[in-house]
Amino acid sequence: MRLRNLLPLLVAILLLSAFCDAQVLKIVIDDTIQAATQERIERAIDQAATEKDDAVLIELSTPGGVMDAMRNIMGKILASPVPVIIYVTPSGSRAASAGFFILESADVTAMAPGTNTGAAHPVGPFGEDIKGTMGQKIEGDATALMRSVVSKRGRNVEVAQSAVLESKSFTDGEALSQHLIDYVAPNEQDLFRQIALKPVKRFDGQTVTLNLTGKPVRVVEETIKEQVLAFLMNPDIAFALLVIGLFALYAEFNHPGAVWPGTVGVVFILLAVFAMHLLPIRFAAVVLIFASFVLFALDAKFGAHGALAIGGIATLVIGALLLVDAPIPEMRVKFWTALAVSVPLGVITVFLMTIALRARANKVVTGAEGLIGSVAVAQTALAPSGKVFIHGEMWDAVASANVSAGEKVVVQKVDGLQLKVDPTHDAEKITLSS
Repeated sequence: MRLRNLLPLLVAILLLSAFCDAQVLKIVIDDTIQAATQERIERAIDQAATEKDDAVLIELSTPGGVMDAMRNIMGKILASPVPVIIYVTPSGSRAASAGFFILESADVTAMAPGTNTGAAHPVGPFGEDIKGTMGQKIEGDATALMRSVVSKRGRNVEVAQSAVLESKSFTDGEALSQHLIDYVAPNEQDLFRQIALKPVKRFDGQTVTLNLTGKPVRVVEETIKEQVLAFLMNPDIAFALLVIGLFALYAEFNHPGAVWPGTVGVVFILLAVFAMHLLPIRFAAVVLIFASFVLFALDAKFGAHGALAIGGIATLVIGALLLVDAPIPEMRVKFWTALAVSVPLGVITVFLMTIALRARANKVVTGAEGLIGSVAVAQTALAPSGKVFIHGEMWDAVASANVSAGEKVVVQKVDGLQLKVDPTHDAEKITLSS
């Protein structure tokens, strides 16, 4: 009797496990397109392929990014054994520039109401048009890439090209009506309902159907590695790490043996170098940043009353603004970040350097060298040698002339453990004549 009661339960469990076996793997991209983004998408696609999921859903919101990372992402999507759905969401977001290329590379493309895409014309590092032969080459390369992807997906090649050649942008409704995307959906479940059982043509020519309605959606979160990588690749963070590291090394050189400034400086500079290796860096800007510290040191050394320091701050700000050779503002060091880091750093650096130089120029007041010029009291008669008392210690001394016990003498030289002294009236004569 018990066995008959358990049988339906076992069947239900088996059916449920079979139903839940295949899932939709979701990844949310709300960032610029760069190396960290590429790593996240590639990991998600590989994971979906390993676990034999039904589809990969990429929720995309991006202003664009680096072309190399964009191409690598597109290549991964096109070669994916699991169908890839790209959904521009939430409302108010966009898939611009590099994001448009990635959107068009997907097996299924969709946008939420109130989103936009396009504006994919290649631009220079500060958003300017690239002129001449180089501009033509880059433009031709980008349009060829767009044609090769869009034509295979069966979408509107001419309209897609206009986003590259004429920087056209499209609302969700315009993109749907002009056959740049497949669906407009307010949420992912509505999107799955629209996709259900409709044929999807893959890049290799195969046709599949996706029945994702009711399937569990598993969100792939960022790993600690990816979080750290995304943090370091923030241009503002990379710049701050570099200049703080340089400042710490600068402090170590001015105070040898402090250890902590040197350790912090090395760690920060290594982190900055790692980040800059993954960012499109202008190395001329790095030279400008190093040059700014030279100007700070020269201002303190020559007492330029801030003239060279102002030049150093200006050089540091310019170096920061030119540091990342990126086509969109989101991937460049912000002006206010450059200013907020450069001005205090310049002032503190010059101040510390000035103190260090003044300390080195001051008379030594400790150790054997600190005795020179000090006044001692003869404890015995110096005829010419004897004992003197100075700085709480008894010293052997040799005087240039006989001195009675109790008289004051001035130390002129330290010779090992013996002092060369002059009577105070002789020392005054030497001082006046000199």
